[in-house]
Amino acid sequence: MQNELQELLDKQAIYEVLARYCRGADRCDEALIRSVYHEDSYDNHGYWQGSGNEFASFVTNRLTEANLATTHSITNVLVDIDGDIAWSESQVVATLIRRGTPTRADTMGARYLDRLSRRNGEWKIEERTVVLDWNKSEVLDHENTPIPIHGFTRGERHPGDPVYKLKQGLKRSSN
Repeated sequence: MQNELQELLDKQAIYEVLARYCRGADRCDEALIRSVYHEDSYDNHGYWQGSGNEFASFVTNRLTEANLATTHSITNVLVDIDGDIAWSESQVVATLIRRGTPTRADTMGARYLDRLSRRNGEWKIEERTVVLDWNKSEVLDHENTPIPIHGFTRGERHPGDPVYKLKQGLKRSSN
């Protein structure tokens, strides 16, 4: 029973590594992206290959310059664990809203194939390969939305996004 419980805890920790990567990419939070990779990691994003730490800097700059907003959503996360090594496959749908007129949305269906390891009690990515399964691009119509959008809180990049304000409020209330 103890081994099964530890495996569940490890899988949750690994899922949170994957989710933190997505938040880091969408908020252009370089430190958060960097935190999911080991120092000696390798990332193959197709158009970019190198260390995870260098990728963190590259991708936050690229997304900030080229896009108004992005959303990375992971599903179907499968994790196999063998001691302090794990392999995961997660499907990702990434939507990138380009700067410029007309506003275009690029959407990609891909998979993150990750080798992770636990070092000093913490799971991080050692090696990532992004497998592109499909992609599309379309012009967005801001005038004919299915619901009124004027009252929504809007997302921002790091550090102005509402999630960082929420986290600050949680820290203040726990003191």
